[in-house]
Formats: sequence, structure tokens, C-alpha cells
Amino acid sequence: MTAGYGVASTSDLSDPDRHGDQDAAPGLADFAVNVRGTPPSFVLDAIMRGLGDLARYPGHDDERRAVDAIAAAHGRSPDEVLLLSGAADGFEMLPRLGVRHAALIQPSFTEPELALRAAAVPITQVTLDEPWRLDRAVVPDTADLVILGNPTNPTSVLHPREAIGALRRPGRIIVVDEAFADLTLGADGTLEPQSLASSDWPDLIVIRSVTKTFGLAGLRAGYLLAAPGIISRLRAGRRPWALSTPALAALTACLGDEGHRYCSDQARRVAAERAEMVDELTRVGLVVVAEPAAPFVLVEVPRATDVKRRLVDHGFAVRSCANFVGLGDDHLRLAVRPVEQVRALTAAIEQVREEMRDGNRVDI
Repeated sequence: MTAGYGVASTSDLSDPDRHGDQDAAPGLADFAVNVRGTPPSFVLDAIMRGLGDLARYPGHDDERRAVDAIAAAHGRSPDEVLLLSGAADGFEMLPRLGVRHAALIQPSFTEPELALRAAAVPITQVTLDEPWRLDRAVVPDTADLVILGNPTNPTSVLHPREAIGALRRPGRIIVVDEAFADLTLGADGTLEPQSLASSDWPDLIVIRSVTKTFGLAGLRAGYLLAAPGIISRLRAGRRPWALSTPALAALTACLGDEGHRYCSDQARRVAAERAEMVDELTRVGLVVVAEPAAPFVLVEVPRATDVKRRLVDHGFAVRSCANFVGLGDDHLRLAVRPVEQVRALTAAIEQVREEMRDGNRVDI
């Protein structure tokens, strides 16, 4: 059972309302949550400057500064920006579009499904087979809403923009979750090579978050990009003061020039750390499936649930994939970490292997 939509309290690894933060208990080396460290100093400074003014409600100027920074970063008009209290806030709004039939490209992040089911929207699961390429998706013609992640959580697959464009149909809206797009690099070093955030498609919604890259998961800050008509429909009935003053200050800082430079640096660090991580995981015989492009990798591990639980005893938190449609008890998602931490993890995995062999369970 859960304590309500968006507040998970379940120990059931197959519950779609369970996320990696429930695994990252204090004292464990955290490979379960895809947040990159702590907030950079320039973001903390921006937040701190406004703390003495918390008795005042968030005002129009606070919102305008955040909206203008986001619009400038993506070459959009301010009326194409909607501020969010985290990406999940955007998914909750989707039923306001009057959706008749949603298609979810799976496996992917579970929150869109939770939000749509809570609103009794009919859903078709479009489950891709490994290596989870979008050009293999068969979406029903009746679907007037299609949702996917890019890069996708938990597979770490980055879909080409052209493949997303091929999903467009008259009367259909495409929603792309780009929570990790700001940490993707092209083969030529280009930042965000497949992002659609700057696209002017009239049938597109892009949902973004700054909480992962900037270490702000506890602040809840993000934004949505879409045509003004779609923005108006999503905004209808929204509560006032949807974002706090600190969240608005953080968004303004993260989407400014200094934030762009920080993302560029972090994306290169992630790419380097991920390459070393894949090498180390491969060295101990783990299979990294697909070609990872995000700050996490998906590994194939028989009896993954058992492995995950045993790793806790060795001081490590990893993310089960048992609640992702199309996956199950044979995959784990691992956040990208520096190679020294990865070596400690692989040493623990090798110890778990010995324990499982000694217990006549399974040789992984």
C-alpha cells in the first residue's frame, strides 16, 4: 500500500509508486538515486540571498526572472514556459488536456502512469524489447497522448529526435520527459544532442527538471515547455504560488550562463565516469545492457532482488527494476559514480556471489 499519490511508503519492489530514494538509507553508499552530489555554490548563494524575505509570498517578479531565464536558455518565448514543482508536477497536469487514450513507451519512469491512472485515463503499454529502440514502437493510432523519456529511465537509452518525430500524428500530443537531458553528450561533444526543448512543434510537451544535475531533489523545481495553447490548458485550475521563492531563485540560477557552464562540465564528468564504470562492471562479468547515455546504467543480474537485498548488508544501495514495465527480477539500475566507489561496489558484488554460491542459490 502507499500513503497516497506521490508519497510512497511501500516495501514492495514491484509497486510503481516505489522510487530509488526509499533504498538510499543513511549509511549506505548510494547507487540507487540519480542525483549528482550537492548543489553548486552559485545555486546555494542564489537561494540564500532570498531567505531573509521568506515572509513575503512568491511574486510576479520572482516568477518572471525564472521564466525569462528558461526561455532564453532554450530559445523559447516566455509564454511557452510553465514552471513546475518538480517534473512530477507536470505529469499530474496531463489529464487536464482531456486525454482519451494514452500510450506509454516502456520501460520508463513510473510517475506518468500513476498520474494518468489516478485520472482514469485509458492506457496502452507500448513495451519495447531490448535494446529498447524507439523505431520498434507500435503505438495505437487511437492514442492522442504518447509519453516517453529521453534519455529513458532506467534503460539509459537516448532516442534520436527523428524517431520521436515519427510518432507525431494529427490530434496527438507527444510528451518527452527530459529530466536527464542536460547530462547527455553527442559523439562530437555536443551538449544535449537529442533534446527537443528548443523545438517549436505545436504538438510537443517537454518536461525538464534541475533537481538531478544540481543536487536539488529536496527543493522540487522544474519546468515545462510547450505551445502557448497547451500551456493555457495545463495551467487551468492550478493553485496559486505553485513554486516557493527558493525554488524560483534556484531555477533562475540553474538556467543562467553559470548553470549552462556547470551542466556542460557535469555532462563531461558523467561521460568519463560512466565509461570507467562500464569497464569495471564488465571486468567482474556484469552485462551493461544497451548503450548508456544518462547518469545511470542498466545491468543484467539474475535474481537481482536477492542481490540487491544482500548488497544492503555490505553497505550499498542499488535500484531494483522490478516495478518498471518490461523489466523485472533480472535487472538493476546503478547511478554513475566515480570509479573508486564503483570498485568498492563490484567487490561487494563479488562477495555476494560467494554467499549465494555457498548457499546453493544461484551462480550469478
